[in-house]
Amino acid sequence: MSVHVAADDAGAPRVQAGPNPQHLLTTLLGEYLDSADADLPSAAVVAMLGEFGISESSARAALSRLTKRGLIAVRGAGRPPVYHLTAQAIARHRSRMDQFLSFGARPPRWTGDWVAVCFSLPQSGQAPRHAVRKALGSLGFARLYDSVWIRPGTDAGPVSRELRDILDGVEGGRWSVMHTRFAEEAGPRGPAAAYDLAGLAAAYEEFIARYSGLRVAVRNGEIDATRALVARTSVMDSWRKFPDVDPDLPEHLLPARWPRQAARDLMLEIHSALGALAEARLIEVAAPYWPDAARWITHFRASEDSVSVPADRDR
Repeated sequence: MSVHVAADDAGAPRVQAGPNPQHLLTTLLGEYLDSADADLPSAAVVAMLGEFGISESSARAALSRLTKRGLIAVRGAGRPPVYHLTAQAIARHRSRMDQFLSFGARPPRWTGDWVAVCFSLPQSGQAPRHAVRKALGSLGFARLYDSVWIRPGTDAGPVSRELRDILDGVEGGRWSVMHTRFAEEAGPRGPAAAYDLAGLAAAYEEFIARYSGLRVAVRNGEIDATRALVARTSVMDSWRKFPDVDPDLPEHLLPARWPRQAARDLMLEIHSALGALAEARLIEVAAPYWPDAARWITHFRASEDSVSVPADRDR
């Protein structure tokens, strides 16, 4: 995580400068900007990341990397450069914010269906084996046995395409994608064995322990705008890993007293309560370098149906 609220001082969130300013900048842009029309001066970005202990050189390097990835682009040829979010970035940010804020809101629609992948490669096929495992992990598959991977659902198209790209032409390589159901789905030989649910539960519990003190401070009105920006970003930066690693299994496959709902409630309370304060602080930090900051900076919040919406603002 790029930022961290110390467990022993949760009422006064502190920054732990992370190794990935690019990741932190992506979080900030996704949380507080929602228009490709906004001109974003590089000096304003440096000031924003400075709130998190990121140096100017690291901030400018992050800008350069996001430009190469196509998430931001340079507007015009002026100096110093002015950036803007791309249409691709706006769509991605909205989709990801929906994912982060809606994850865990309701039980998954469960049909008992799974997609299973089996593959066999010659002993010399270490490189394609590594590529297959990496691709399967990125698509949400978990390893049930050495060469048997599973994921909930019925959509086999993406994994079939990946395996075809990687393994077609690999001599001696074989693979199959199947739709399956488990005869003993909830038993010890069922699909839950593929997942480290104990480790995932521990991660949720650690999240709760880390931010419970912050929630108390928020309820007591002890978090000002300066603290709010760092604290709110820390909470989201910590929460955003869970939708990517939690397979969202149905309740009958989960251990008793599953802690996800408690972690989600904690995240949403802090995220909602600190939104306006964090926005105000970001405007304050950026305004000396970006006179239009107040026009464009906003913040996302969860709506009643748990889908993210930007705070109402007049453009």
